[in-house]
Amino acid sequence: MQTLGLSDSTPRTESRWRALLWPTIRNEGDFDYITRQGFWVCSLVAAATLVLSAFTGSLVAGVFQGLFFFLAALGVRERSGVAAIVAFSAYFLSVLVAQRLTGAGFGIVPLIFLALLFANIRGSWVSARWEKDLQPTIIPMRLSETIGDKLADRLPTFLWPKVRHVFYVLAVLEIAALVFTLFAPIKLLRSRS
Repeated sequence: MQTLGLSDSTPRTESRWRALLWPTIRNEGDFDYITRQGFWVCSLVAAATLVLSAFTGSLVAGVFQGLFFFLAALGVRERSGVAAIVAFSAYFLSVLVAQRLTGAGFGIVPLIFLALLFANIRGSWVSARWEKDLQPTIIPMRLSETIGDKLADRLPTFLWPKVRHVFYVLAVLEIAALVFTLFAPIKLLRSRS
């Protein structure tokens, strides 16, 4: 049991929270895990945005933001540093906008999502600093056995090269809309809704 690492006397290198929110990124396998996690976080934000917009009556804005976060998920999974930075920035700005408009404080879920999205930025930065000559870059094989594998591993590889320019345009529009909403007078925002 000791040899297999199954006994309680084997010390863990990271706590579960640290592994989730600030993981160690030492190799391509670690970075692949981070980008897969980022894909699911962005996809969850996209789905939640669509569902909430259907209930609040702002379906056009919800579809726009849902599409934006879905395309960000594809870019994050395909290791785009720009997509990681834009996804984090847009989610951070949307949390600030929601806080400004509702007056409610920050919840624990948005803070966890921000930490998970920041891990993608950190992963891109760390992987860019690796000495490429010292170790060959071996990207882990992407699977296609389950529906989750097909969504997180195969779909981004297929779609991202085709839609990345659309994402860049949506990213500019999303960030501009969020910054406008964040700094516009509240009277103006409430009179438009």
